Order: sequence, then C-alpha cells, then structure tokens
Amino acid sequence: MSTKTEGKHCAEFLVSEANGYRSREAVTVLSGQNLNAGAVLGRKLVSPTIGAAAALGTNTGNGAFGSVTAGANGAIQRGAYKVSFVEPTTNLGTFVVYDPNGQYLGDGVVAAAFDNEITFTIADGATDFVSGDAFSIAVTAGTYKVKEYNPANTDGSQRVYGVLYDNVDASSADKAGVAIVRAAEVRDADLSWFSGATTTQKQTAKDALAAAGVIAR
Repeated sequence: MSTKTEGKHCAEFLVSEANGYRSREAVTVLSGQNLNAGAVLGRKLVSPTIGAAAALGTNTGNGAFGSVTAGANGAIQRGAYKVSFVEPTTNLGTFVVYDPNGQYLGDGVVAAAFDNEITFTIADGATDFVSGDAFSIAVTAGTYKVKEYNPANTDGSQRVYGVLYDNVDASSADKAGVAIVRAAEVRDADLSWFSGATTTQKQTAKDALAAAGVIAR
C-alpha cells in the first residue's frame, strides 16, 4: 500500500487576523522557489531606480557626492536615505547614514567609500563640511519580491517580512501570492523555515515578526 504525506493547508498556521484583509498583503514570490503555507519570508527590491544625492537645505561643505549604487549587502529599500554630517574635520568629516525607515546604517568619512544598503563616496572639497550638512538619496521604482527568509542571504531577504498565506510553487517563474504581514497571531509549530535554521535564528525572526505585529504562539 502506498503512503501519502499530507502537505500544508492554506492558512493552517493562522490563529487570528485583523478584520477584513488588513493583515494580508499581495506579494510576488520570486522564481526558483516552492514554498509552503506558513513559510517565513524575506523580500528583495528588484531593479530599483537610485537617484543622485540632493542637498537638504544649504550645505556649507562643497565636496562632490559621487554616484550612488546598490550596496554589497543587496538590501536596498524604496524611499529616501539620509546622509548627515556630525563631526567636522579638516579635509575629512564624519557622517551618519539612515535608511528610509530612519534606521541607522553606519558612519562614513569623506574620501572613503561607504558601503551598506547603498554605496557612495563623498570627495573632499575646497570648503569642509560642517555639522548639520545633509543629503537625501531617493530610491524609487523597482518591484519587491518575496523569498524564503534566511539571515545568511545578502539580497534583502535576510530581513523578515511576513508569513506566506498559502502554498506557492514558483519553481519556474514568479508567482502571485499572499503574505500575513501585520496584526495577526500565528501558530509557532506550523511555521516553515529554511533548511538548517537554528533555534536562535528562529527566535530572532519571530521577534522581528512580533515587532511588525505578527505574534507567534
């Protein structure tokens, strides 16, 4: 007699969600994956447009801001990045960089490459930058696509985004799907994880889900 294994059912991990469809978000599952309902997701921004840096107000320093590209960690996001000088130094100067959500990405210095979600170099000018000089960098367009969350990834999916609502087989092409991303309770035991996920990695991901309002019980 043949044995059949019952797979995951649509939303079987879901304990409760907000009224209407407020907990849900339409998503595109990136090609090359076959994911079960309950899969913990990350997401990446595909083909964004990265604008030139624009001064915020009237800056004192006149060093040239080089071209901005996606950084080595691949986790670029849509929105406005901010670069703000905090420590003036002759022919140098230290700045801090924030992502579009206001999260600190790191410090940089004039004439050295900054490389995180975005990468750029600010050249020294005839007039040094002063504290408060600032720039904005707009990232627009592009398409967010979800894939299995893994903290070892370097394309943006190392950040938790949500939980897949139903099975989606995107093995050969991108496929439409739905994710639970806010105001919900999910059953811990029914979540699906990347191969080799450790207890610590799972807990870190569940903490990130909880911060977004998705509580694992």
